[in-house]
Amino acid sequence: MAGAPRNLGMRHAKGEYVQFVDHDDTLGSEALERLYEHAKRNDADVVIGKMSTTMARPRRLFRYTVDACTIENDELMQSLSPHKMFRRAFIEEHGLRFPEGPWIMEDLAFVSAAYLKAERISILADYPCYYWMKRDDGGNNTRHRFNPQQGFWPNLRTIVRQIKDGTTPSDDLDALQNRLLHRLYHVEILSRAREPEILREDPAEQRQRLEMARAVVLEEFPVAVREGLPAVSRLRAELLERGDFDGAVALAERIREVQARSELGEPRWEDGCLVADVTLDLVRGDGEPLVLVEREGKWWLDPALLDGVPGTGGGWEVRDPFRLAYAELVVKDRDREDWWYPEGDLEVRLQPFEEGRSRLVGTGRLRLDPERLAGGRPLERGVHEVWAYVQLLGVDRMVRMTGDGTPSAPAAGPALTGGRLALPYWTAGRGQLTLDLDQRLRRLGPDTTSAAAVNAARGKTSLPLPYVVTADSAPVPVKVTVSALTVEAKLTSGADGTARLRLPARLKLPAGRHPVALPKADTPVAYAVVRDGTLLRLEGPAYEAGTGRRLRDLVADNRQVRRVRRRLGA
Repeated sequence: MAGAPRNLGMRHAKGEYVQFVDHDDTLGSEALERLYEHAKRNDADVVIGKMSTTMARPRRLFRYTVDACTIENDELMQSLSPHKMFRRAFIEEHGLRFPEGPWIMEDLAFVSAAYLKAERISILADYPCYYWMKRDDGGNNTRHRFNPQQGFWPNLRTIVRQIKDGTTPSDDLDALQNRLLHRLYHVEILSRAREPEILREDPAEQRQRLEMARAVVLEEFPVAVREGLPAVSRLRAELLERGDFDGAVALAERIREVQARSELGEPRWEDGCLVADVTLDLVRGDGEPLVLVEREGKWWLDPALLDGVPGTGGGWEVRDPFRLAYAELVVKDRDREDWWYPEGDLEVRLQPFEEGRSRLVGTGRLRLDPERLAGGRPLERGVHEVWAYVQLLGVDRMVRMTGDGTPSAPAAGPALTGGRLALPYWTAGRGQLTLDLDQRLRRLGPDTTSAAAVNAARGKTSLPLPYVVTADSAPVPVKVTVSALTVEAKLTSGADGTARLRLPARLKLPAGRHPVALPKADTPVAYAVVRDGTLLRLEGPAYEAGTGRRLRDLVADNRQVRRVRRRLGA
């Protein structure tokens, strides 16, 4: 097991800080430098670096960089793996060591002890420090299957007692001890009564697991921990503590069918950000909203959800619909497995649905800034998917943010951000809102624009493209086809916030009106009027100038005509 080699490494370490890394994981290229600088600046005992992974969901612990906090920060319990930076003097002062031998959860024992002792804990969330990688066989060095033969239950008792010894008992549901134990109860205990585990394993083995979990709960966990759980989790805990295996299975079968649903308004660009209105809720297996029923001044869990669950014939009271409830948006960098959090919060509220019934919803606005989303820095070139995470009534789900748009079609017009093209679109099949930055997979053209290029404007060597919006940015080079000639053009930001297509003044083309097409596009976005190898002007595809246009084109490049025009202008 990992405890002995980690302890050996600490005994031989000479540096100011110690960083633990498993052999099958990787660090960001600047991780150690950034973690150490963050530790020194804040005089931290422990520094938790942002984790990116192919195996786990995003953690709101890494939404913001935190200079200093303590064990009072509940979200620390989301990260109990050892892949952190620890001050070596702090480790030695408190004699912190990993349990050795065939010890499951040795990381939880070490890290929770460190949290309890630390005076200053820092979180570095604006740079991906640690990549927890999935092996080809689907596993990971730190991932363990539940194994009661290797001391799972005695080890869990040890960790629970360690937390209880380091905190003060209280009947207050929100007291520190109860909040810290909540994570162990929810993850390590209720997993035995929750899908998929209770539905996946042999029923005889699962009954035994349930009984062992029940014994640990009744002997080690204060009642306030269970009472502080949200409604569905509290019902699971009730069934587990009663030893009602059939009821736990029936509830797991029902909850397994519950899904999160997303409603996304029409995306649009505002001040360089992709914005859209968002609504999130939960739906039952039959597609109907998961509701709360109001009766005699109290809220009760959806009767349709409990139909067939033994012991719930009288209903199940939801004492606090907002207990531990939250909803948030996240953006996934598909190429790098990084998760980033757009600015702004979603609000969880009760929304009337039918008479005497309401549904819990998360509402707010997506505001995705490609130039600041990655920890205050621009997103890297690539494909970035918009997701949401909801935890309502004790049911947590990830959901793709989808809308009414046609799959594979653009979700909003292209934009110039930071000198790069940002192309929002709905993915094929599932129709998830996704942003292609700097033309990683998609190309600018009629197939990536939400409006046709039918402008009726004309210009000299540049033409506004009203379906492309821009923030203040540098020109973007883009290759265009003028008839059969490929030339280097530029997209620049206009004063009105739209992009302008600018072509070179000299074009080796015969006189005439030539179609201009963007990469991978068949439909022209403009026409170039050329005389004697010189670009006279650009015209929009719908531009009509009447019968005098040809005559003006013929004389426009005449030197004498230009001289007379200049004199008249003077």
